[in-house]
Amino acid sequence: MSDVRLPRTNPLTPEWLDVPDDLNALDPVLWPASVQRAATGELGFKGHGVGDLVAHFGSPLYLIDEGEFRSRARAFSSAFARWDVYYAGKAFLCRAVARWVRQEGLGLDVCSGNELAVALSAGFPPARIAMHGNNKSVAELTYAIEQGVGRIVVDSFEEIDRIEAIAAARDVRVTVLVRVTTGVQAHTHEYIATAVEDQKFGFSIHSGQALEALTACHGSPHLRLAGIHSHIGSQIFGTAAFRVAARRALELVAQFRTHTGSALAELNLGGGYGASLTAQDNPSTPADLRDGLTGIVDETCRELGLDPLKLAIEPGRAIVGPAGVALYTVGTIKPVAVETGEYRTYVSVDGGMSDNIRPALYHADYTAVVANRSSDAEPLLARVVGKHCESGDILVRDVYLPGDLRPGDLLAVPGAGAYARSLASNYNHALKPAVVAIGLSEVWPIVRRETLDDLLALDVG
Repeated sequence: MSDVRLPRTNPLTPEWLDVPDDLNALDPVLWPASVQRAATGELGFKGHGVGDLVAHFGSPLYLIDEGEFRSRARAFSSAFARWDVYYAGKAFLCRAVARWVRQEGLGLDVCSGNELAVALSAGFPPARIAMHGNNKSVAELTYAIEQGVGRIVVDSFEEIDRIEAIAAARDVRVTVLVRVTTGVQAHTHEYIATAVEDQKFGFSIHSGQALEALTACHGSPHLRLAGIHSHIGSQIFGTAAFRVAARRALELVAQFRTHTGSALAELNLGGGYGASLTAQDNPSTPADLRDGLTGIVDETCRELGLDPLKLAIEPGRAIVGPAGVALYTVGTIKPVAVETGEYRTYVSVDGGMSDNIRPALYHADYTAVVANRSSDAEPLLARVVGKHCESGDILVRDVYLPGDLRPGDLLAVPGAGAYARSLASNYNHALKPAVVAIGLSEVWPIVRRETLDDLLALDVG
């Protein structure tokens, strides 16, 4: 491949992106522990090379390392031993994952009746499930109540009325948490910041709606008010925003006690804990999160004279994100003249925003490496893009790849376990990729690849 097609000088280098000393090196912070490079430079997962995996299961392809998932789940359950730990199913959920979560002793939160159905079909105990959602339908609520879901997180006054009616018709009591908006500005993208006042989730503490909702649930004969739920956003590093939210939620607990004379028993501080997607990320460890959250909760409870509450968290991305790797096949390589004498090299792969919309939607940053071989070629600054009919169809905005990159090479993207396959679409009638588990003793598909027959079966016109 000539230098005309792949210019070796590219002045568009971002200031924050260092030229790597070794393009073949793998940052252990970003990759599952089972990933290794063979002598040829090919990436392998417990002896299974990426070439064979793609040949057998197709490309694009998601790999989920079961051992990595389980070890991260255990890290949270161990660090938060006195808390209830729920896995946030919206990050990625299928039957196999639900079984792993159950076997590791975690609870599970779901955000729809269909997520609930997946969990129950895998044998997940309904009493260990919490159900979220800002617009749960009557059918979804009825299903959850009849199945015996352990916690329903209420999000509107209409929902309180719906639950009351469904429960009254069946003469049961339903345990609920009230989702509150704490007014915390988390340092994340606005589309995944969920504690600010001007957004769709929860009841505002500041406006008084949260206290009103708590009082309504407390006075209902068919609702058992357990406590408060707070969630401030996603992909958040550090504990400062969580600490502020926890304090404001506990102040509401004290206000409720003063208002009603009754004490609340539970406080769920939600999830949103960040995971490394690039070398620039520095997420908190479960132990750091525990220390930061436990400290502010204990301090505030003492200050306000509150009895100890049952505490809960909901990690999702921090468990499954780093356990996942996406594989893509390079299709075309196009240097584009951006300014006089300057080029940006676009590397197109066979996936894109249909299987990972987060870079287009949230400007999420990822990285990538050549996965099928090693290379001693000089680094080339590239932009990895998808095959869809959108200029914003970008998977990796800036990454150094070998200057001898060629069509047919495989690229591996770490951190792809969360909010990639779960947000996948059929845009441009793309087929959703398979998800393959790198198991403790075997490799097997846990979600099969969609086929053209699947798409055509839905088209009844």
